[in-house]
Amino acid sequence: MLANDSFHIAVLPGDGIGPEVMAPALAVLDKVAAATPGLSFRLTEAAAGAGHYRDHGTSMPESTVKLCEEADAILLGACGLPHIRYPDNTEIMPQVELRFIFDLYAGVRPCRLIPNVPSPIVGADARGIDLVVIRESTEGLFASMGKGVVTDSEARETLLITRKTSERLFEFSFRFTEQRKKRGAPGRLTCVDKANVFKAYAFFRKMFDECAERHGEVVTDRLYVDACSAQLVRKPWDFDVMVMENMFGDILSDLTAGLIGGMGMAPSADIGDTHAVFQPCHGTAPDIMGKGLANPTAMILSTAMMLDWLADKHGHAGAAQAARAIEAAVDRAFAAGLRPCELGGGDGTAAIGDAVLRALSAPAG
Repeated sequence: MLANDSFHIAVLPGDGIGPEVMAPALAVLDKVAAATPGLSFRLTEAAAGAGHYRDHGTSMPESTVKLCEEADAILLGACGLPHIRYPDNTEIMPQVELRFIFDLYAGVRPCRLIPNVPSPIVGADARGIDLVVIRESTEGLFASMGKGVVTDSEARETLLITRKTSERLFEFSFRFTEQRKKRGAPGRLTCVDKANVFKAYAFFRKMFDECAERHGEVVTDRLYVDACSAQLVRKPWDFDVMVMENMFGDILSDLTAGLIGGMGMAPSADIGDTHAVFQPCHGTAPDIMGKGLANPTAMILSTAMMLDWLADKHGHAGAAQAARAIEAAVDRAFAAGLRPCELGGGDGTAAIGDAVLRALSAPAG
């Protein structure tokens, strides 16, 4: 299987609440590994983020990049602090830099309403929400990061969409939708764009249509981003998988997180052909840092996403089994009454982590 019969995981706790949410996620990972024959991990921790920039002048050392290159997967807590910035006043974001370094073009942002978690959408408790935003993560408007031109009278940023990256993104998205369909999802993929206004998005949609012809078993839709936003806050249960340009995905993935209890409930992955980073959608939340209030659910579910990816990449059935076990344990813990502080409850980091660990030990009911 792998060297030393284990998966080597690069662990980047980061800044703010990053290390706080990483600890319970690693405890959950350790527990499912102990309970799954043939599944083990070697964890190597490395520095990245605003704290490292403050002390050393770079967002992460070369040793961290090398570790990430050699590891089987990368777990990242949260990076950046608002008061520590680059000279041009942009934030320290090694998580974005890793997307460019390792060509992690597919940003996967699941949005699943967990039992007993309140949603602001009327009817969501009965209908459920289970959709995925797939955002292209290396191009679009973000390709201009650090390259924009600013004068006294104007500022310009350039949006980039290429055939090579878009075709890979669409192939990934169709395969992803097909895999979800095998697990009971509708098997519907929606292209979200602004093709009625911008030539770049019309080009994006054209390539989507070309890819759709090769995947006839997947039902496809096309929506403008404004219409999609309106529908998401009315009937999110009508969606399955959505694929879109980088900036649209950055915005809509935050919107969908708001449908399921907020960023603390929203996991994510940035996936390329050979490497992948798994992290919660939330930021470093310095206002609650060190208070024991941070919700580790998104980090724990991101760890489950990592296991799914490793299972698919290496044909490891045990890793897929462990991913399902983590998701089921999270569901059982919340169904039993777990309520994070940001949702009006009194459960902080330790209580949530402990509840998921106990649910992992409980027999499935």
